[in-house]
Amino acid sequence: MHQDQTPVRRKAICVFCGSSFGNDPKFAEAARSLGTLIANHGYGMVFGGGGLGLMGETARAARDAGAPVVGVIPGFLRHLEPPMRSPDELIVVPTLFARKEKMIELADAFIILPGGIGTADEFFEVLGAAQLGQHSKPIVVLDLDGYFAPLEALIDHIIRTGFAHYEFASHYKLVATPQGAIDALNAAFSQP
Repeated sequence: MHQDQTPVRRKAICVFCGSSFGNDPKFAEAARSLGTLIANHGYGMVFGGGGLGLMGETARAARDAGAPVVGVIPGFLRHLEPPMRSPDELIVVPTLFARKEKMIELADAFIILPGGIGTADEFFEVLGAAQLGQHSKPIVVLDLDGYFAPLEALIDHIIRTGFAHYEFASHYKLVATPQGAIDALNAAFSQP
């Protein structure tokens, strides 16, 4: 590299997902596939720091395939969600609120995999911020086997009852496969 060149920073994909596996092995398979694809497409990964569940599966697969991986975990959760061994960086923050804030700050885009209440909270946090013009980062929801169909129904209901404009749903893209998620991000990043 010449002295006048600045190194190119990899785009960081924040993955929001469960710290458990759920009851379908397809969830873990998709998490591993997504992690590998993140690395293979030259992205880095930001995640909740824990080594358990879909969170740990995605992060390990991304790291093992060569992506830089940054975990963000609240100190009080370290015993409930033991951190992944050997992320490139582990940032310890004081609260769940600080965790979300740091993950959002570090991210260039978001992919949401199946998860519980925390995952839904993270999704609505970035979706609400996008609706209010606080960021324009791509948001992709990986709807494995219809997992997010009830979420889609809720959002449709919110729009139909007049609590959000129809543009609300345009702030995220719903896809069915890990490759579809990466394709959606590649397309979003290629737009001027």
